[in-house]
Amino acid sequence: MTADTSIIETADPPAGPPDDRVSRFLTPAVRAAARPERHGRLVRVVDLYAEVSGLDAASGDLVAIGHDGRLQAEVVAVGSDRLTVLPFGSFHGVRVGETVRALGSPSLAPTGPGLIGRVIDGLGRPLDGRGPLEVAARLPLRNDPPPPLDRPLVTRQLQTGVRAVDGLLPVGCGQRLGIMAGSGVGKSSLLSMLLRGTDADVTVLALVGERGREVREFIESDLGPEGMARCVIVVATSDQPALVRRNAAFLATRIAESFRDGGADVLLLMDSLTRFAMAQREIGLAAGEVPTAKGYPPSVFGLLPQLLERAGTSARGSVTGFYTVLVEGDDLNDPIGDTARAILDGHVVLDRRLANAGHFPSIDVLHSSSRVAAKITDPDQQALAGEFRRLLAAHDEARDLVELGMYQQGSDPTIDLAIALAEPMTAFARQPMTELQPLEQTWSDLRASLTTAADRPGGAAR
Repeated sequence: MTADTSIIETADPPAGPPDDRVSRFLTPAVRAAARPERHGRLVRVVDLYAEVSGLDAASGDLVAIGHDGRLQAEVVAVGSDRLTVLPFGSFHGVRVGETVRALGSPSLAPTGPGLIGRVIDGLGRPLDGRGPLEVAARLPLRNDPPPPLDRPLVTRQLQTGVRAVDGLLPVGCGQRLGIMAGSGVGKSSLLSMLLRGTDADVTVLALVGERGREVREFIESDLGPEGMARCVIVVATSDQPALVRRNAAFLATRIAESFRDGGADVLLLMDSLTRFAMAQREIGLAAGEVPTAKGYPPSVFGLLPQLLERAGTSARGSVTGFYTVLVEGDDLNDPIGDTARAILDGHVVLDRRLANAGHFPSIDVLHSSSRVAAKITDPDQQALAGEFRRLLAAHDEARDLVELGMYQQGSDPTIDLAIALAEPMTAFARQPMTELQPLEQTWSDLRASLTTAADRPGGAAR
């Protein structure tokens, strides 16, 4: 007797729309849950990276390792039969053969006003012990910069509260500047002044690759409650995996962009761009890239403009960026410093000689530059800043002769004036950390510092 197989044979589905009683339950979430999952396996595990076979995923996608998905990683390279993944944690205890599951999406950034006043890590998780984040939306870390012709011009000055910056290196809303310095010359102290003295609506601070000891000290001592009141802090310490350190920079930038899209003027501070580049160097080398200048692979120099160009103006708001660049051996022409200067709209150089002399902030005005200064200040302000620089350069050139007693007064009127004004000009350029100043007072003080002794009541030219 032949078995009737009609019950297992499939027929063509009936024409027409599906049964509404069924289709109404087939939501995107249900369809995604019903879709079969394909798992891969770890075939090689090294300290910094692992290789996966049998898994279909794109570069930048997240994967979960282990049956419980206890460790997440990101795909950083895609080969013909294998993926290279870097972890967000440690591979300690992970074995070859572990199950790997594709999560089907890239890393996402929490955004929204609920982040103000919070401290989060490079994965967007709270670090301050104040409970879960109030998140308005989660957006992909990577984003395209505003189109060049859609960017409004930088025409408004942003107050920083630092006299030497506001008066001599004016910063515009939407400008991007590098703070170029070696170690131990006052970068963190200057950043804390910028955070507390700015008139931006929101500030976002990214501490990338910082020493763990310094994070709490910076937040409680340098920043304080006043700075935290309108600030979001993203922290990825030096002991964390390279992927976390790199993504912390993108996370902070994405958060700043979300506030800009809401119409705010945002100040984005990143310390440091060099450690971001070092993290990408680890990732690139693990992915098999060939090292070039000082061991940096090509992806580093491709990734820097992708990060830095995202700050700037948009149709609704602005992101003004300050990025510290830790120059090795105080060499401003190291690969990262040189690349950053070519991309950014200006740079502030901190000088070790000034720092050792107790001159704070240790800004070397003559070697610093703001490329939008002429667009955001009036002719009178430009003349004041230009005169200050002219006299400072003259005094710097004659310094050795004056200190050796070989300069005779009257030999050069410009040097005579520079010597006469050296003290008030130095007083203008120096500023205690606790002293923050509005723009109007800064321009008034700059004018006063250029007034000769003869013009002062009861004074006489020296």
